[in-house]
Amino acid sequence: MSSVVVVIGAGSIGQAIARRISAGKHVLLADLRPENAAAAAKVLDEAGFIVSTATVDVSSRESVGALVETATALGEVTGVIHAAGVSPSQASPKTILKVDLYGTALVLEEFGNVIAAGGAGVVIASQSGHRLGGLDQEQNAALALTPTDDLLSLAMLQSGMIKDSLHAYQLSKRGNSLRVMAEAVRWGKRGARVNTISPGIVITPLAKDELTGPRGEGYRRMIELCPVGRAATPDEVGSVGALLMGPDGAFITGSDFLMDGGVTASYWFGDLAPK
Repeated sequence: MSSVVVVIGAGSIGQAIARRISAGKHVLLADLRPENAAAAAKVLDEAGFIVSTATVDVSSRESVGALVETATALGEVTGVIHAAGVSPSQASPKTILKVDLYGTALVLEEFGNVIAAGGAGVVIASQSGHRLGGLDQEQNAALALTPTDDLLSLAMLQSGMIKDSLHAYQLSKRGNSLRVMAEAVRWGKRGARVNTISPGIVITPLAKDELTGPRGEGYRRMIELCPVGRAATPDEVGSVGALLMGPDGAFITGSDFLMDGGVTASYWFGDLAPK
């Protein structure tokens, strides 16, 4: 039976992780836009990988369920890379919560039901989740444990409580890391692991949108004033993803890996601290 690695969100980061862990496995590339999946599949196919494509809307239970069926028909799901999402400059608070928060919870739930023993997953969250002020234990538990289909009904996520798209994004990304902690317990019962990576600014088409968008000046300032003094490449995230999904990461689960060139450190304790 084939070993299947499912990549949800066929962009640069998902591809970078997949290239490092998928030799000899079947890669199922899923994206909301079929042309994105097809373009990524062409690159991987020409590099010698076995690839199929699928279309998925992570905010739809029916669509995610169909992707699970497609994946399990190909073989045993041993890897899940969830890199789909929308940014604050791309969408309204409501859409961000539905795609980035609810969609991630849905993917974790559905693939957590079929992940193979010895398998692993990684969710791409964001440094933004680390710049949200502290939540109380009740809020943490709500984001981590509320049944998926009730998640968007939480009082803390209603329109009067959400300031803007950035706030919705920060809450979603904090929610991703909390959700992964809770799911790691459930995945562990199947002998599988799952973690989040919270990257800073990684040069991808989405990041270029942000850098030239309404918040572009702030993002450029982050790059200039962070300790590393530059943005990341997708390959650097790929290296961390490969660690978390491979044998060298066998003792790591339910964890969040912040890799942002020190932006968050500078935000709390350095030149990027709010005035």
